[in-house]
Amino acid sequence: MSDEFRRNLMGPEPTLLPAETEVNQQLEGGQEPLDLVAKHPTSSLLWALLAEEAWAEGRTIDSYAYSRVGYHRGLDSLRRNGWRGVGPIPWEHEPNRGFLRALYSLGRASSAIGEADEPERIEKFLNDSDPTAKAAIEGQ
Repeated sequence: MSDEFRRNLMGPEPTLLPAETEVNQQLEGGQEPLDLVAKHPTSSLLWALLAEEAWAEGRTIDSYAYSRVGYHRGLDSLRRNGWRGVGPIPWEHEPNRGFLRALYSLGRASSAIGEADEPERIEKFLNDSDPTAKAAIEGQ
């Protein structure tokens, strides 16, 4: 039996996004996500951080908007890196965490503003991506 056949039976390979080295260095250097996002608008991590900050400050609509941008930027990045709409996006791979955090934040904010189907769809997407992601995010 060929390796390709076995791989197809097991499902798609996990998608592993590339590291955002410059973004991480600038964050570690004390720069704020709001100052960095205009320089790195494709970074799901920065949008997720802005969404989390807005949520913590009670700015639900801002959190929703930031997480929506981070989610869509993440989908673009996933597709550029071989994702075809299904398959694992493991939390354990640190560069995936920005997207997963944006996804989580989008679900939380969409629930808070009373969207009907979105929170359930997001929860399923997050669980399908990595069943450990939600607990890891909530444990931060």
